[in-house]
Amino acid sequence: MEVKMNFYDRIMHEAAVERAALYAVPLNMDSPQGRITRETYLAYLEQAYHHVKHALPLMMMMGSRLPKEKEWVRRILVDYIKEETGHDDWILGDIKHAGGDVERVRNSKPSLPVELMNAFNYDNVTRGNPMSYFGMIVALEGASTELATKAAEAMGKSMGLGKECFSYLLSHGDLDIEHVQFISKTLNQVTDAQDQADIIHAAKVIYLLYADMCRGIPHNYAKKAA
Repeated sequence: MEVKMNFYDRIMHEAAVERAALYAVPLNMDSPQGRITRETYLAYLEQAYHHVKHALPLMMMMGSRLPKEKEWVRRILVDYIKEETGHDDWILGDIKHAGGDVERVRNSKPSLPVELMNAFNYDNVTRGNPMSYFGMIVALEGASTELATKAAEAMGKSMGLGKECFSYLLSHGDLDIEHVQFISKTLNQVTDAQDQADIIHAAKVIYLLYADMCRGIPHNYAKKAA
């Protein structure tokens, strides 16, 4: 007898190629092994800051544009927004503790993939289907949980940095499993076919843009080691 796939698992299945492209980026393969320099880590945090700082306004805009019949989603967003508040400040704190220039990062411009990621999300939320922002959430939360903790622990050892330099990664790692379960439970309640299609499309796009972001971060540790 055929077992029906829930929506969260369907997203993972239909976006498998795009997700694999993200994991295949050398930076993401080397980070969990500690094969990364402090400069590369700081460059990653800089780009993370430029998309994370938009999470709060995007979710607030998303909630304001949901129709009445999706009031249940709006109420769930209230709790999720509380969980995500301040993460951009965590990143700036990590940059400071790792020896980076916080003010330079705060006033810098994002890379093109991050600029496109932000523009894509704002366009979807304001002009398209606000539910599509769940594609961003599921893509980044899932990837972070699978990669972040191992990367933070390995990089801390290889670079001699303390946990105070990895608050952002550790908050999105294995300790955040319950958060991902909360997201999957929420997504499994989405039954509208158009919402599902838009969320899957958004997840695919975000996986690819995030891979481009990671690919564009200077990373030559493996070449130096060779």
